Amino acid sequence: MKPCTKRTRFSFSITRVLLAGLAGGLAEVLWVMAWSAVAPLQATAVAREITRTVLPGMAAAPMAAEIGLIIHLAISLTLGVVFVWALGKSLARHYGGAGILAGSVTLLTLIWTINFLVVLPALNPVFVTLMPSAVTLGSKTLFGLAMGAVLIASPYTLPAAQKLRASG
Repeated sequence: MKPCTKRTRFSFSITRVLLAGLAGGLAEVLWVMAWSAVAPLQATAVAREITRTVLPGMAAAPMAAEIGLIIHLAISLTLGVVFVWALGKSLARHYGGAGILAGSVTLLTLIWTINFLVVLPALNPVFVTLMPSAVTLGSKTLFGLAMGAVLIASPYTLPAAQKLRASG
């Protein structure tokens, strides 16, 4: 990847970073819901297995699916923060928006690899068998794209857009 020659400033406020993580997590949720609409799988089963993986004692709780969704979204928010802290600012400075997008997709692909080939088979082998590998990899790719897209989206806020409109 070529270094970015155009100096673009990206706003990495905590709000934007958290929204980026949330967007990635919600992209995965929507992907799993879409898959479960065409496959013999209930999306709630995925959420329950998240709970079983992280809080095994809560897996039989009536709210296990909701707990799994909360866990998933908490991890998503954390991934947004970790990405920007560890890589995002440097990628933005050197490669611009393309670097952020490529980096976020690469990070989520690495996370998928570690999760589905090492961690989950040891902690919860059932989780690995819920969906085909291509579907789970697709969900992580969508996470990375959504997170990166929010991070590079136009920094205009409503007040700034109103000022532009008023002056024009």
